[in-house]
Amino acid sequence: MTADKSETVDQEKLLSDFKTRYQNLIGENQKLAGQIKQNETQALKLQGAIETLEYILQPGEEVDEVSTAE
Repeated sequence: MTADKSETVDQEKLLSDFKTRYQNLIGENQKLAGQIKQNETQALKLQGAIETLEYILQPGEEVDEVSTAE
């Protein structure tokens, strides 16, 4: 299907729209990068907790009480 009619867009408006979209994408990327960093930090903490509990719960080991701190 071909276009019978061409569209004309004001170049200044087009430039403004592109800049706005660009800034929005940069902002979203920064937000997502922050979320990734938080997730990586949380994952490392969980990995440490898992390894600690696995070590503590090895056969022959008894634990009376385990406290958690966040």
